[in-house]
Amino acid sequence: MNYELHYEITNFLQREAYILDSLQFQEWLGLLTEDIIYRMPLRVTREKKDGSNIVDEMTYFEETKKSLITRVSRMATTSAWAWDPVPRTRHFINNILIEREPRKDELEVRSAFLFMRSRAKDEVSDQVYGERLDILRRVDGQWKIAARTIYPDQTVLTSINLSSFF
Repeated sequence: MNYELHYEITNFLQREAYILDSLQFQEWLGLLTEDIIYRMPLRVTREKKDGSNIVDEMTYFEETKKSLITRVSRMATTSAWAWDPVPRTRHFINNILIEREPRKDELEVRSAFLFMRSRAKDEVSDQVYGERLDILRRVDGQWKIAARTIYPDQTVLTSINLSSFF
């Protein structure tokens, strides 16, 4: 195991979480490659004999850099009701595993996540948790997210919206 690389990747992912929780979305967009695919397929409940419980053909979202820029821009408008008042979020990232190098200057990285959000005076916080599979690419000496697939553990998301879920 390359401990220096693991530390570097862990630091990158924890910095990303801090940037998101600090609402620095323009800076977060800078962590993404131009060709990013950012997606969250559905999870369903199935018996073991019926195969995978991930439905790759159906997603909560499947976004590109352009659509993520649009989503971030919309949050600054008066029509973004989910952002008035601004929600408070926390991204917890752990169990970081560098799986393999699919191509030169790229890493496949798995991690577990817990996303929590509270809003206004709500007594209940939204929670989404599961696993992420990232492709990180070194661009001009810096790591960037080239692909992210988010696998929620829940089959039913109780959140009223996913607008602040990144």
